[in-house]
Amino acid sequence: MTTKSSDTKEESEIKRLSKTSLSGSYSPSVSENDVLDRMVDPYGFERTQEYDFESYEQFMSTYLSILARRASRWKANFDDKTKFTRSLKLKRFCRKGIPGDLRPDVWIQVSQAVKRMSADPQKYSRLRSQQTDPAVSDSILLDIHRTFPENVFFSQLGTPGSLRVPLQNVLEAISLSNPHIGYCQGMNFIAGLLLLVVKSEEKAFWLMDTLIQTILPDYYAPDMIAIKAEQDLLGEVVKWKLPELHAHLEALGVQWCLVGMKWFICLFADVMPVETVMRIWDCLFMEGSKILLRVALTLITLNKDRLLKCTNFPQAVDVFKDIVKDPVTLDCHSFMQSIFTVTGSMPRSKLQAMREKCVRQTIQS
Repeated sequence: MTTKSSDTKEESEIKRLSKTSLSGSYSPSVSENDVLDRMVDPYGFERTQEYDFESYEQFMSTYLSILARRASRWKANFDDKTKFTRSLKLKRFCRKGIPGDLRPDVWIQVSQAVKRMSADPQKYSRLRSQQTDPAVSDSILLDIHRTFPENVFFSQLGTPGSLRVPLQNVLEAISLSNPHIGYCQGMNFIAGLLLLVVKSEEKAFWLMDTLIQTILPDYYAPDMIAIKAEQDLLGEVVKWKLPELHAHLEALGVQWCLVGMKWFICLFADVMPVETVMRIWDCLFMEGSKILLRVALTLITLNKDRLLKCTNFPQAVDVFKDIVKDPVTLDCHSFMQSIFTVTGSMPRSKLQAMREKCVRQTIQS
């Protein structure tokens, strides 16, 4: 039986969460009135007149209670923010969502970024003092103004609290840390969201550098072999899990490299609801690239009937463009539960063998 005391604690937590950001994101220079006037979400993204407020309010009416319960569980089980040791227990907790105020600490620890940071604590400041290749800087600058223009923290360069300069700093440091890559389109969206969440240039750099060097190695290589192979791997996973749909899409001439390239390059940033992206990243930093495959397969599985009704290639492409906007993706909690139930068992060893085959075929082609 739930006690009156615990009810009071949960109610208090719900009230606190309803008044604060879900992400613990930047808010130093945006006044409360400005936020209300511009109708922005907790991450600073503007809501247009076409925004489905009714569905959002319906979702939040239940999600706030879930957040409160999860925050309480995290505090009860992990009372020291400096010690998030990788374990099956922590994996289960990450799958159910990391509280916004703990997210920066959990991400940087479960990703092992903290170990890399401790091994070379002056790396970011050292990189910041170096000269970036002019061609790379030009490419970065071109994308800075394209990065979340609908977000109040990225909308204008001269605005106090603007994240455009920190974003440029992080991306230039990443290019120096990874000279074989330099800069790749899509990195700007990842770095932008990291800045919104961790509120630190240096931590955002280390998380992104860890993504590039250890969690998703070769994803952003100039030859694009790894990322192309991952698209082919998605096709093979669909063939394995949904053979009827795979045969239908093949008959329509659907090429898998056209389906999920942006999904994977941006790690679903800028294509799915931001809170859902955060929940995906909660698992990505803990479990690696298999999470991206689970998310993609779930999106395809939930829209299987729509795809089977397509009679030509353009129709199928339109459905693939639309499925990331499916209302089911707004309810991040239910959606994240489904990526583990809908997709079923996906043994890492089998995926790795399939990936190696796809890499070989990509190189040969």
